[in-house]
Amino acid sequence: MKLEISKQATLKLTAQLSVILLTISTTACAQGDITMDDRTALPCGNKPNCVSTEDSRADHHLAPFILQPGTTLKQVEAIALTLPGAKLAVSNDGYLRVECTSKWLKFVDDLEIRLDGQQMQVRSESRVGYSDFGVNRKRTEQLRQGLSQAGLLML
Repeated sequence: MKLEISKQATLKLTAQLSVILLTISTTACAQGDITMDDRTALPCGNKPNCVSTEDSRADHHLAPFILQPGTTLKQVEAIALTLPGAKLAVSNDGYLRVECTSKWLKFVDDLEIRLDGQQMQVRSESRVGYSDFGVNRKRTEQLRQGLSQAGLLML
């Protein structure tokens, strides 16, 4: 009898985990290719899943990105598209949005960039979930490193 209860508990747990994983995978798959407004000038919300050059709160703040004179959006785009999981969503009028998809669960984050002269506004935010465990900050620092290595950032 004890063995049957254990089997039932195992089957119930397996079914529950299957439902959770199915929900996560369908949510993650449904995140791509959405239309959204330019949010580069907006501060992040209260969840720890966003960083921005325009947010003054320490947990969300990114140091400014100051570009070398003459740096173009196409040059910035080329560097941004080297980031892991990066795919171009929008590029027009000094604005760039790159969708960055995580390798395993296929979560999509939005990396937004706006050029204003030599100043580059940067915002990276997860579409779903509460915390990003530092992924967006890491991504923006990888962008900074790539721009710096290409000689596009002022030091």
